[in-house]
Amino acid sequence: MAYLSNTVFDNGLTTLSSCTDFYLCSAEPATYTAATSTLALGRKESPGVSAPGAGTPDGRQVTVPAITNGVVTATGTAIAWALVNRDSNRLDAAGLLDSGQPVAQGNPFSITSFAIRFPAAT
Repeated sequence: MAYLSNTVFDNGLTTLSSCTDFYLCSAEPATYTAATSTLALGRKESPGVSAPGAGTPDGRQVTVPAITNGVVTATGTAIAWALVNRDSNRLDAAGLLDSGQPVAQGNPFSITSFAIRFPAAT
């Protein structure tokens, strides 16, 4: 693929900017139900994913901001994250954390910010 405009990338990434919830999960989810119930260990409403912008080192990206006040809903080891749109019952993105994070129900959780990037087409 020789070229894709920023508009093409941004239209895909804009969906992530409208996600309603961030979940910590015990495994990488492949469905909305897995992310929000079966594998869910914690939740943060309104994660505030950024609008699309220039990617590093290239392409386009959005940034999931640091979360310091997520709520742990079940005890376990979080190894994955998920961004969902509750209004559409849709899993929009999921991935693995850099390392597992033990969590205990009723406690807060935190994660550092990270980017979701489409690299430039070459």
